[in-house]
Amino acid sequence: MRALVDLLNRSFAVPAVYQPYLAAGVIFVLAFVIVVFAAVYSGVLIFAERRVAGRIMSRIGPNRVGPHGLLQFVADAVKLIVKEDIIPDASDRPLYRFAPYLMTMGVFAGFVVLPLSPHVIGADLNIGLLYVLAITAIAVVGVLMSGWASNSKWSLFGGMRSAAQIVSYEIPNALALLPGVLLAGTLSTQAIIRAQGGWPWEWYVFHSPMMLALFVIYFIAALAEGARIPFDLPEGESELVAGYFTEYTGFRFAAYFVGELAHTWIAGSLAVIVFLGGWQIPGVSVAEIDAAQGGMLWLYEALALAIFVLKMIFVVFLMIQLRWTLPRVRVDQMMVICWKYLLPITFVALFLILGFMLVWPWESVGGLLWRVAMTAVGLGVVVVYFWRVRYNIVAARDRLYLKFWI
Repeated sequence: MRALVDLLNRSFAVPAVYQPYLAAGVIFVLAFVIVVFAAVYSGVLIFAERRVAGRIMSRIGPNRVGPHGLLQFVADAVKLIVKEDIIPDASDRPLYRFAPYLMTMGVFAGFVVLPLSPHVIGADLNIGLLYVLAITAIAVVGVLMSGWASNSKWSLFGGMRSAAQIVSYEIPNALALLPGVLLAGTLSTQAIIRAQGGWPWEWYVFHSPMMLALFVIYFIAALAEGARIPFDLPEGESELVAGYFTEYTGFRFAAYFVGELAHTWIAGSLAVIVFLGGWQIPGVSVAEIDAAQGGMLWLYEALALAIFVLKMIFVVFLMIQLRWTLPRVRVDQMMVICWKYLLPITFVALFLILGFMLVWPWESVGGLLWRVAMTAVGLGVVVVYFWRVRYNIVAARDRLYLKFWI
């Protein structure tokens, strides 16, 4: 928030007497924008996910409401808002009412420390990474509260499973982000980005083979913590119906999906911040951005914002694609993946990175050669990925063409 206020002061030369009012206005506007943005982002993500699912399964997807079905999520939101709010008679009414809002509060609060550009950030806390991991964990309380307050054994089973899943995968999730803190020497999300660079070989994901492995581990743990397929067992098992929110209807039912979908932005943003260079502009140093004035400053801000959002969209697109590509795992398999595979691999990678940092420091020639080599490997994987996606699209189109004529 302070960085944004400084940006406005530098651009418009606000008198000192009005600066407290400016700060208060920025706080209010940021809070409003975060809530509205999370809701709109969730709706747009639902639309994008359904269209991507349609493409993957050779279907059309929503295409009736609005241009290309873009307003389908608005119609769904209106339907959920006007539906009857049913509260079970035997439920704990205060806890039942409050649980979905507690879950969304933790997710919304996590947006505060996510920098979108050099100056667009709610609060640049010196413990920003720790804050976002802690505040999003409040969702566990909301999940348990909703399962218990519903007074339904199926909701309680779903709440217990979801709490066990979230708490378990938070450990490899946090440990996979720890090397970024070690390399940058700070927990501040903004400072972690500033310690990297704009070119791919200056990103932490290509620092060493261990960092590339930890990026994959973080991605898997983020999927599980957000209850995304193939780890949506708390709400995907047939005997649980819909899990901890089975008894909810209307707006409160929608609140759970808003929190779950908004969490994908946080998960994708953390991946971009710690591993993919954040908002760094290729060829432009942080010193140049800090020294910029007037129109050039706003140009850098716009470029940084676009770069950050594009990187985040790519990560979220991978989450969507995996949802419609992989089958669900069993509950026991899900816990085995966490405790017997991800966690030991994460600890081994952490110790190897400590040795790597001593032998090949970031500024050394050996460290640069390692980063260039890992960048070549990473770009090769991306090229193969896009080639395979294009191959599947062409093959599906040819099958549909032949089916039409036959």
